[in-house]
Amino acid sequence: MYKFIKSLVIVTALSFSGAAHAAVELGKDYNLLNPSQPTNSKKIEVLEFFFYGCSHCYHLHEPLSAWEKNMPKDVELTFVPTIFRDSMEPMARTMYALESMGQLDKLHDPLYRAWNVDKIDLFDEASIADFVLKNGVDRTKFLAAYNSFSMQSRVARAKQMVRSYRINGTPTLVVDGKYVITGLQPDDTVRVLKEVIEMSRKARAGKK
Repeated sequence: MYKFIKSLVIVTALSFSGAAHAAVELGKDYNLLNPSQPTNSKKIEVLEFFFYGCSHCYHLHEPLSAWEKNMPKDVELTFVPTIFRDSMEPMARTMYALESMGQLDKLHDPLYRAWNVDKIDLFDEASIADFVLKNGVDRTKFLAAYNSFSMQSRVARAKQMVRSYRINGTPTLVVDGKYVITGLQPDDTVRVLKEVIEMSRKARAGKK
């Protein structure tokens, strides 16, 4: 009887293990973007369309950041601030301004916490400038970047990407301008991302 139970436990464990590592499925785990979009990188491009005030983005942020620290060298992760309405534009400007200053890594986490933990609504220039100052970023330099001439083109580009990539919600990951991952739990998102990256890697190798 003991041997039977032991064997049953082993079979059950293997079954769960197999399910956990099952191949990703088109239409369930990911979708294909039609038409696909060109990429600007020789590396496998991963775009994260996000908004700091999005709770789902916040919950994905930690596991995605953990993955990013050890992501393959042939992969490049780019953040795309999503703008569905005018009230979301200040956060897009904030991200691009901090990025241009080399300060995005410093404030990426605090911005997520401000919105989702501390419940601070950063919808206007003044409150955002106060926030970055409290977090160690020069207010004057930040405002200069936030209102720079080039900012309009970057914001316009972000809006265009939302349309071109047919983004309907956040967070959404797009791999190599073709594979779309959205609507999954955070851990599943990262799991599927790894599998889709491998698919993209093989597809690239097949074209050589």
